[in-house]
Amino acid sequence: MPDENSNVERRQNAVASLLRDKPIKAASFIVTVYGDAIEPRGGVVWIGNLIEVCAQVGISETLVRTAVSRLVAAGQLIGERSGKRSFYRLTSAARVEYALAAKQLYSPEKSDVWRFIHLAGPVASDDMRTLERGGYVRLGPKMAVGCRPLPHLSKGAVIFDASLSAGSDHLRDFVSEYADLSPLDDAYRGFMERFSRIKDLLEKSMSAALPLRLLLVHEFRYIVLKDPNFPPAALPADWPGYQARRLFSELYLVLSPEAERRIGRSFINEAGPLASHNELTNQRETFLRNA
Repeated sequence: MPDENSNVERRQNAVASLLRDKPIKAASFIVTVYGDAIEPRGGVVWIGNLIEVCAQVGISETLVRTAVSRLVAAGQLIGERSGKRSFYRLTSAARVEYALAAKQLYSPEKSDVWRFIHLAGPVASDDMRTLERGGYVRLGPKMAVGCRPLPHLSKGAVIFDASLSAGSDHLRDFVSEYADLSPLDDAYRGFMERFSRIKDLLEKSMSAALPLRLLLVHEFRYIVLKDPNFPPAALPADWPGYQARRLFSELYLVLSPEAERRIGRSFINEAGPLASHNELTNQRETFLRNA
């Protein structure tokens, strides 16, 4: 079986090339699996499917079960049994959170609205960390700015939505004074370097389309969700985020036909097989195709 052995080797090499020097954590990868493959199909899947797809990126069954337990404890998943099988569904709160993240990842809105947030309460460090994780830029101990949807804040805030009335020529100076975009710049460039390398492997590695797409989403998600989403006039002229998004869209669309077939053939919930496509998955692909 030389051809089959060769295909297996190519598939393993394609996945290994992305895991090299960048190990992934089980819980965060499972979040990616739910967000990309499960949430648009109802948010429920058999744990055996999670174990199988995680094994393809080097995550053991023991680590999967431990991570699922932690996600249950964190209020993101609920476990259910049907016969001898265990299924896990996203909680209602998690589905809302995952849908917001998916919008930023697959169909971000271009916004010229600047949201200034002054946090309530004498100590606002937890909420400030929440804002920074959500792509907001700290202006002071209790003040932040961004052009992103507002995350949940435990203590509330005074919120100003503002549009630019003058000074567009100085927007880049404003951003450079308050925001260090260099880590985000490096992350986008690193993403392009890593995923540009696998383009030549894709044609011969489509049997690995699902784990490759999940790894693509996993890495891009970490970057995009920290992006303040500033308008072009506020960003450096050579901002790599645009090129990185084009690469993400291109690879996602190339990998999706086989990845979706794999989901339809293998993934199940209590009612039976998950759909290979539905309205939500089609909408994602349409947006990425036209972006």
